[in-house]
Formats: sequence, C-alpha cells, structure tokens
Amino acid sequence: MFERKQLSYKVSWAAAAAAIAGLAAVAPAKAEDTVKVGLILPMTGGQASTGKQIENAIKLYMQQKGDTVAGKKVEIILKDDAAIPDKTKTAAQELIVNDKVNFIAGFGVTPAALAAAPLATQAKIPEVVMAAGTSIITERSPYIVRTSFTLAQSSTIIADWAVKNGIKKVATLTSDYAPGNDALNFFKQNFTAGGGEVVEEVKTPLANPDFAPFLQRMKDAKPDAIFVFVPAGQGGNFMKQYAERGLDKAGIKVIGPGDVTDDDLLNNMGDAVLGTVTAHLYSAAHPSPMNKDFVAAYKKAYGTRPGFMAVSGYDGIHLIYEALKKTNGDTDGTKLVEAMKGQKWESPRGPISIDPETRDIVQNIYIRKVEKVDGELYNVEFATFEAVKDLGKTKK
Repeated sequence: MFERKQLSYKVSWAAAAAAIAGLAAVAPAKAEDTVKVGLILPMTGGQASTGKQIENAIKLYMQQKGDTVAGKKVEIILKDDAAIPDKTKTAAQELIVNDKVNFIAGFGVTPAALAAAPLATQAKIPEVVMAAGTSIITERSPYIVRTSFTLAQSSTIIADWAVKNGIKKVATLTSDYAPGNDALNFFKQNFTAGGGEVVEEVKTPLANPDFAPFLQRMKDAKPDAIFVFVPAGQGGNFMKQYAERGLDKAGIKVIGPGDVTDDDLLNNMGDAVLGTVTAHLYSAAHPSPMNKDFVAAYKKAYGTRPGFMAVSGYDGIHLIYEALKKTNGDTDGTKLVEAMKGQKWESPRGPISIDPETRDIVQNIYIRKVEKVDGELYNVEFATFEAVKDLGKTKK
C-alpha cells in the first residue's frame, strides 16, 4: 500500500508484511494502540543508497520480529529528504505536527540530523540517528540517541594502525563537511602524534565530487598512502578515478574509515581496491552466526548484501522496540530516551550498547583488508578493538 506525493511517500509496512504472510485482512488499529515512527532518509540523490539500505533493514526487522511491540502496532511513515537539510526540517515538522509521530529516525547525513534536533527537543520525542557520524550530533538535543557510528571511533584507530605498520607519509582526501572534518582532524591527531607526516591535504565537495584533479596532486606528493573519507555511496567513483590515475600502480595504498569500501558497492570497484585497509564498525564478512543469518536474510529479500548503513538501521529499529518494551508501551518521549540509555544487545556487527551518559553508540571497531573470497570482494576483518566509545566526547 503506497501513497506517493511529490516530496514524500507514506508506507504501511504493517499491511505489506501481512499481505506477504497471506493474511487476508487486518483490522485498523486505534490511534492510541499505534506507535508512529517518522523515518526521514535520502531516497533520491547522491546518498540514496544509504536511505535504501536503512529502509530495507527496517522492513526486514519488522518482518522477522512482527509489527507489534508492547501491545502497540508500529507504523512507519517514510519521507525522502534527498539529504537536503531544509527538506529534512520540513519533513520533521510535518511528521511531528500533522502525523503526530512518537519517534523521528533515520538521517542520512550530519546536516540533516542537526536540522531536526531543535524540533525533537521542542516536541520532546526521541530522534534516533541511524546514519550520520559527526561527534557533536548527540550534544545538540537531549532527545537524540545514535545507533550508527562516529568518525572519531574509526579514524583514530586507523591512524594508530598506519603508524605501527610502516606508513610514514600520508596524503588526505576528505569530504568538505562536518564528518569529513572530524575524520581528518582525528586521523591527523593520532597519526602525527605517532611520528607520521601529512604531505598533502585535499577537501572535496560533498555533492557530486570529481576526484581526478586532486588525485594527480596527491600522486605527485608521493605519499605511502592516501587517507580517504567520502560518505557512503561515493566510494565506487573514488576507486574508479584512483585506478584511472594510476595511483594503485604507483604503490600508493588507500586507508581510511570504512565508508569508502561500503559492502553494497564493493563488488563493483574492481581489483584496484584489493589490499585497501580500513577501520570500521561492520563487514558483511563478519564471522558471527548472527551476521551470517542477517546477510542471508537480507540477500534473500533484496538480492544484494547489506552494508553498514543497513546494520545501523536494523539496530535503530531494534532500539525503538526495546525502549517500548521497557516502558510497557508508554510513548512519553522523555521516558523512551531514558529507556534507551544503557541498552546492550548482540547485533550482526557484534556486541553494542548505548552509552548512558552521551546517548551515543559503543561498539567494536575492526581493522579490515579488501580480499577476494570465492570470487567476490569482501572487507576481511583481521583485528578487533573492543567497546570503543566516541573519542570526540571522551577526550574533552
């Protein structure tokens, strides 16, 4: 059942799940028996793969766990903001005022999450961030809780790994917005403290970047490696131009947080990506039984492997379900946020929890290397840093 509008569309996933299961009819739930989740994601534009992964994972979770929790029917209302903050703000206002949602969730990029923060505070409803990764986000509203990641978590760890593994000179290429600045600053902080040298810095536009002119400059600087942060969805274009400019043949390695080798795009990047080492929260090759089941179910449902955005969405809807269980279905926003603090569970990515002090995620960060396994490209984990908090806050 789809109701399409110019800016947004509304999806009754509860009805869709029932139809799939062969149930003939579902009696409409009373308003007081329904919990509404306003999901704001980029379903169009350059970040559309992020929105699609999260949407898919939430559908999968609700098909597996059911669409009722604590006696309440869960209804998802999806709006496309194309990762444009003004559209995010409009969507959040419509969801809160007109649809009277109990949660807002999603947020493909940091500016989108920040645009909705004052509205969550004013309405006193939880804002569950499932994608955006800048450290400051959870500090912008006491109603924000995050299930994705921060750039500090992975950028500091890959910097330490580089120093210990003989990488002495690095050129950096980062997207010119808040997460890119976080990635650059936290990488430089640890890499230079360990004796490394940054020989070239390049910042690229967030929207539709052309990496080629910058890559020639970086090749001329003759670094041991390039540290790269681009948002999920842009890694394929970067790796294509990296190979076309011959940086792989010049022996210049690629390192970074794992956005550049996102699992949903990795198989199309070609052999130039082999050997790329990144630090990240998730790999489709993570060898736990839960992840193997998750990957199999996701592939069966959608015909592609899940990436880290899918896992963040899967965990985000799980957190909403668990908070409702803890409040026995009470939808008071302040009580729901309190119920989310300190939650711990086993995710397809490994053990995770919500820091009760910062409302940010605590999770393992894995060092991975791109390898070919059974003819496909995977991020193969070979080292684990356990229970990593957001260093962007803990070092203040």
